[in-house]
Amino acid sequence: MRPWIVWATGLIAYIVAVLDRTTLGVSGLAAADRFSAGPTLLSTFVVLQVVVYAAAQVPAGLLLDRFGSKALIVSGAALMASGQLVLAFTDSLPTAIAARAVVGLGDAVTFISVLRLVPNWFQPRQVPLVTQLTGIWGQLGQVLSAVPFLAVLSASGWSVAYASVSALGVLSIVLTLAIVKDTPEGSAVVPERMSLRETLSSLQTVWLRPGTRLGFFTHMGTQFSITVFALMWGVPYLTVAQGVSSAVAGTLLTLSVLAAISAGVLIGIFTGRHPHRRSRLVLAIIASNALVWTVVLALPGKAPLWLLVVLVLVISVGGPGSMVGFDFARTFNPSATLGTAQGMVNMGGFVASLLLMQAMGLILQAAGGLSVEAFRLAWTLQYAVWTLAVVGILITRRKARNLLQLQNDRILLEGLDEIGR
Repeated sequence: MRPWIVWATGLIAYIVAVLDRTTLGVSGLAAADRFSAGPTLLSTFVVLQVVVYAAAQVPAGLLLDRFGSKALIVSGAALMASGQLVLAFTDSLPTAIAARAVVGLGDAVTFISVLRLVPNWFQPRQVPLVTQLTGIWGQLGQVLSAVPFLAVLSASGWSVAYASVSALGVLSIVLTLAIVKDTPEGSAVVPERMSLRETLSSLQTVWLRPGTRLGFFTHMGTQFSITVFALMWGVPYLTVAQGVSSAVAGTLLTLSVLAAISAGVLIGIFTGRHPHRRSRLVLAIIASNALVWTVVLALPGKAPLWLLVVLVLVISVGGPGSMVGFDFARTFNPSATLGTAQGMVNMGGFVASLLLMQAMGLILQAAGGLSVEAFRLAWTLQYAVWTLAVVGILITRRKARNLLQLQNDRILLEGLDEIGR
């Protein structure tokens, strides 16, 4: 029971992190009014947070390998709580952007720190499923932003809504300090200090492992579409371009989370039982995302509500699908560098997301606003990302399989040599 309590406490911190990450996505129109920001500036506002998040992944992984999960979860929660508190009361756009960057920095260390708890507390056969559960239940933070946060924002205003989110961050700090431990034995094993040259060499070694790169491209191809939709352009696309109400848009985002939870459980069970078919599953998820977007974007006008529901359901599977990337990292990396590998994998989807969010903002600005035609042009940028990800997956999958075969052959030869002696 203790492993589940520790994991659940870490999960609460991650849920709050997802809430922090997605608050601006559902309050984008209010932010535009509060800070007098157009589409390009508003996308930059969010993109900066994702830039910080993505850029911090490798340093966060190194810190995680050095100091362990508990220290980084507490630090991340403190950064996010302080950033949201500043955002709650400022009217200055530069200050708000800086506060959002601080939120991104805290967010960057949280997810991989909670993931690192899983192999330390659970049996190997449980790890794929619990990893999936971490990702999918963490998305309850998106529900919190789409429903209660949006309700508080509408009823009580910007400052009360963002201050309330900051208070939840403080609560997660208290719970983490009281309950979480890095391992059942206590603190994590601290590796020896490395020089800058040794650190760079270690980073190169981790990146050159084909399983790390396979995880990177897996995360990229599956995660970015739903991330851009939920984090930035989904609500404006639904309410302004597609003409649905804010309540319906919130319901669709909630449906997205429920779909991700259901799909995540199935994906976790499948990958645990069929580890050699993980990449096929990933490619199928990418193909389904591309197909449903093609159908929606091919329509001459607004899409019917049922098709928007299908769109949200299908792209939501990309969230738990991206978790397979972390499973690749775990398979091909030793425990001592697992945090670094997970940070590299986590960069994949968020680098793609931030580039797409910024590019979409530029296209929407140039096209004259948030119209159906402008969004149609902007969303087509996704196909470039899918193409890059699929090519990367196919190349690194072959290299990873060759490496596994070499390792198996070496083990077999060593066993035969022992028998011969």
